Amino acid sequence: MNPLLDFSGLPKFGDIGPGNVAPAIEQLLAEARAALAAVTRPDVPVQWEEFVAPLEDANERLARAWGQVSHLHAVLDSPELREAYNASLPRVTQYWTELGQNQALFEKYRALRASAEFEKLAPARKRIVHNALRDFRLGGAELPADEKRRFAEIQDELASLAARFSENVLDATNAFSLTIEDASRVTGIPADELSVAREAAQKDGRQGWKFTLHAPSYIPVMQYAADRALRETMYRESVTRSSEFGKPEWDNTPLIARMLALRAEEARLLGYANYAERSLVPKMADSPAQVLGFLDDLAHRARPFAERDAAELKEFAGSELGIESLEAWDVAYASEKLRSKRYAFSDQDVKQYFPETDVVPGMFRLVETLYGVRIAEASTATWHDDVRFFEVRDASGALIGQFYLDLYARDTKRGGAWMDDAIGRRRKGASVQTPVTYLNCNFARPVGDKPALFTHDEVITLFHEFGHGLHHLLTRAEELGVSGINGVEWDAVELPSQFMENFCWEWEVLCHMTRHVGTNEPLPRSLFDKMVAAKNFQAGLGMLRQIEFALFDMHLHFDFDPASSTLELLTEVRKRVAVLFPPAYNRFPNNFSHIFGGGYAAGYYSYKWAEVLSADAFSAFEERRGALGVLDAGTGARFRDEVLAVGGSRPAAESFRAFRGREPSVDALLRHNGMIPA
Repeated sequence: MNPLLDFSGLPKFGDIGPGNVAPAIEQLLAEARAALAAVTRPDVPVQWEEFVAPLEDANERLARAWGQVSHLHAVLDSPELREAYNASLPRVTQYWTELGQNQALFEKYRALRASAEFEKLAPARKRIVHNALRDFRLGGAELPADEKRRFAEIQDELASLAARFSENVLDATNAFSLTIEDASRVTGIPADELSVAREAAQKDGRQGWKFTLHAPSYIPVMQYAADRALRETMYRESVTRSSEFGKPEWDNTPLIARMLALRAEEARLLGYANYAERSLVPKMADSPAQVLGFLDDLAHRARPFAERDAAELKEFAGSELGIESLEAWDVAYASEKLRSKRYAFSDQDVKQYFPETDVVPGMFRLVETLYGVRIAEASTATWHDDVRFFEVRDASGALIGQFYLDLYARDTKRGGAWMDDAIGRRRKGASVQTPVTYLNCNFARPVGDKPALFTHDEVITLFHEFGHGLHHLLTRAEELGVSGINGVEWDAVELPSQFMENFCWEWEVLCHMTRHVGTNEPLPRSLFDKMVAAKNFQAGLGMLRQIEFALFDMHLHFDFDPASSTLELLTEVRKRVAVLFPPAYNRFPNNFSHIFGGGYAAGYYSYKWAEVLSADAFSAFEERRGALGVLDAGTGARFRDEVLAVGGSRPAAESFRAFRGREPSVDALLRHNGMIPA
C-alpha cells in the first residue's frame, strides 16, 4: 500500500519515497473532486453533516498527504524528491484554487449561513462558516468565468515561484564553503565551533576548518573571528545569495518582480487597491495605514535607544578594537566584544551551561508545571536518525498530542526554525483525533561524546517553536477548521510562541535546565544576573531592524510600483528608520524567505503586533509572581483555557480579552525591552 494513503495513524516516514508522491496525490485529488461533486448536487440538503463534513474528510486526507510531502521537501530535500514535489505542486494548487472558486459550494455555504440551521450550530462551526464565506470571496468565487481562470493561473504560478525561491536560497547556501588551513585566521572562534568546523573539513578529506553559510557555522564566525577579512568574505557570500552575484539560475531577482506583479494583479481582480489590503482581510489589523502607523510609532519609541546603541558600538569599535569605520561584517563581532567587556561574560560562557540533554527536559518541565500535562519520549518512524518523537498526556494519562523534534542543521534542510502541523485535532464519531506537529530548528549537532550545546538565543528559538507546537497540541476545539493553529488570524498566531520566550529570562526556569558541560555545575546566579542585566543590550537596534523588515514588506505590497526597484524601496525605508547601514551589494530581499517563500507577504509586521500581545499576556504571570516566581499554575491554566485551547474557534482579540480582562497595551513590550521603567 502507498504509505501516503495510510491515514490509520502517524505518517509512515520509514516507507515514503519520491515514487509514492504522484500516485497518491493523483488518487487523493480524484477522491476530493468526487466528494466535491457529490456534496454540491442540488438535491444535497444544506446541512453541516450533509455537505460540510464529507468534503472536510476528503480535503483532510489530501492535506495530510501533501503536508508530509511538503515537510520532507523542507527537511530531507533530494533531487528526486524535489522533482516529485514540483511535479505535483501545480495539481495540488489547482485543486485548492478550484475549490475556493466553486460556485455551487459557495452557494451552499451562503444558504447555510442564511438558514435556521445556522443558528443551531455550535460557535466553532459558525466560525468555520464565517471563515469559509470570507475565503470564497478571497479565492475568487465571485469573479466572472474569465477572471476566475486568470485567478487560478496566478495561484498556480505563485506557488511554483515560492517553491523555486526557497530552493534557490537553499542551493545557494549549500554551494558556498570555505576551508581554512592557517590557524591564525581562526583566532577568536571558540573551541567548540572549531571542533565542528574541523570535523566538517575531515569529512571532505581536507585539513583545517570548513565554514559554511548555514547558521550554526556562519554566526560564530561573524561573532568571534578576529580575522576581519574572513568576516567580510562570509558576510558578502551570505548577503548576496540568490542574486545576480551568483549563478543566474539561482537569482531570485526576477522571481521577486514576478511575484509582486502577480500579487498586485490578484488583489485588483478581487477588488482591492493593493495586495496589502487583500492580505489583511483575515488578520486582526484593519488596514495598511493602521499597520504602518503601528510600526512608525514603535520606530519612534525605539529610535533614541537605537541611536545610543549605535553610537556606543562605533566608539567602542574605534577605541578598543581599532575599527575606525564600523562595517556590517563588524557589527556582530564588535557587539560581542562590547557585551563581554560591559557585562563580563560572553555567549560562549553561557553556552557551556545549556546542553541539549538538560534544556529539552527543562523546557518540558516548565510546560508540565504550567499546564498540568506530562511529556515523554516515544518511538515511531522518522525521516532522519536525528529526529526524536514525544507524546503529551494529561494528568490521567490520556493522550493529548504528539510531536517530532528535529533540532540539527543539515545540507538537505532549509534554514531557520519553524513549526508545522502534521495532523489536526477533530472529533470523528465517538473518538477524537490526536493532533501532531513537527518542530524544526537548525542548531549545531553534537561533536564527539559531548551533547549539543545551545546559545541562549537558540534556547529562546526552541521555546518559540515549542510555543507554536503547544498552540496546536493543547487545543480542545474539535472542529478541524478551528482547532489548534487552524483559523487563527495570522497576526495573532505568534502570540503563544513569543509568549514562551519570556520564560527564558526567569531564574526559576533556567536554574532547573542548565548544567555546565564540563563541571556539571548549574548556571550560577551571578552569571544569570549578568545575562538579565545584558538582556536589553542593543534592544533598540534589534527592534529597529525588525521594524525595517516589516515596513519594507508592507510598503512593498501597499504603495510600491512593481516596475520599480525593491532595493531603492529598501534604501528609502532604511533612511527613515535605520541607524546602521549595510553595503550597497547587500541583497537582503533575495533571501527574504518569510515573504517570498513563506506565508508572511504583507504580514511580517505580525511579529511585532503579536509581541505586544505576548508581552502583555506574560505580564499576567509577572503580576502573580510568588515563591515559584512566574510559575503560577493557576494563571497557566487560564492561559491554556482562554488562548491555547480555543485555537481559532473565536477571534484572537476575544481570546486575549478573556485572558487579560482588557484590551492589549504596548507598555509591557516597551518595559521588557527597557524602553520604559519597570
